[in-house]
This record gives sequence, C-alpha cells and structure tokens, in this order.
Amino acid sequence: MITDAEDFFTRGCGRCGRFATPDCSVHTWIDGLNALRRICLDMGLNETAKWGHPTYMHAGRNIAILGAFRSDFRLSFMTPGLLKDTEGVLEPQGPNSPTPGMIRFTDAGQVSKAERVIRACLRQLMDHAEVGTKPPRAERAIDMPAELAEALEADPELAEAFQALTPGRQKSYLFNLAQARQSATRIARIEKFRDRILAGKGAQER
Repeated sequence: MITDAEDFFTRGCGRCGRFATPDCSVHTWIDGLNALRRICLDMGLNETAKWGHPTYMHAGRNIAILGAFRSDFRLSFMTPGLLKDTEGVLEPQGPNSPTPGMIRFTDAGQVSKAERVIRACLRQLMDHAEVGTKPPRAERAIDMPAELAEALEADPELAEAFQALTPGRQKSYLFNLAQARQSATRIARIEKFRDRILAGKGAQER
C-alpha cells in the first residue's frame, strides 16, 4: 500500500494487482478525485495517507478519506455519527454500517454540484475535532434467528438463562448466529452454546 498521498493520484492505492497500471480505478476517476482533494485542502485539512488512501485530518483527528472503485469514487467521513445530514446525501459504507457516512460519485461533475454539502460536512467534523466531541455510540439491532427463538421456546431452562444474560452477552450470541448462512449451522451452534449460556457466559467467553 502507498504511504504517500501523492502516489495515490498518480499510481493508485497499492492494494491490488492493478496498482500503477492504466486499469487502476484511480485513473478512471482522477478528475473527480482531484476535485475532492482540492476541496479538502482548501478547507485547511492536512493530507496524509492511511490504509492506502488519501486521508484528511484536523486537530489530530481523521476527518475524511478518498476511495476509488471500478463503479464509483467516494468521499467517506470518518466519524459520521457526528454529522447532521439535513439534505439526506449520505449513504452507508455497506450493509453492516450502522451510520450513513459516505458520498458516492459516478461522474466527476457531481463533485461541484455537491461541493456546498461536502464543505458543510467537513466543517462540522472539523469543529467537533477542535473541541474533542466524541461520536454517539451506535446501537445496531440484531434480529433473533428463528432457530434460537424455537430453541428457547422448547427449553425453558435455556430461555431463563438467556434472559438473565447481560444485553452485551445476548448480542454476542445473536451476532454469532447471524453470521451463519445455513439453518443447520445455526442449530449446531445453539447446541454448542447451551452450556455456556447456562453458565451465564457470552459467546466468546471461556
């Protein structure tokens, strides 16, 4: 991965085999990426390279990061929980992102149209960085898998023990089971977890 932000704009991020080749996604979106870079620098942000991408900092805090993909290029805000998205332009990074914090572009011309909003978001995060505001803790609800609900209904002792667990320990099981794609896998995990639940432990506790 690159360690100098300047390399990103000329060669790419260095995270894949297309680095420093004409096929690199950075070259596809270079005009738009340069426009985003200009805005960030004009706002007085300090440019560095982290995780192979240009990262913009203020008052010792990461504020935003650029990214280029085959289908789009992006400006992602590093503490989106602090942003007030009054115009509804922010998107989540992915299905597991609890807070929308990214602006996605598919045309370089879209950057100038969004410049006012971009500057407003950057300014918000810069102000928060200066006073040390911490983002609110995002709570993401995790649905209970049907297999666990059925197991608790069929096993009163297990149900009582599960309800007695702390919310964090309950979530550890819900999260673990949610990662399993097959129903049979979830059922097997529930059987494996039974003694641990009865002992009042979380999914990762020994």
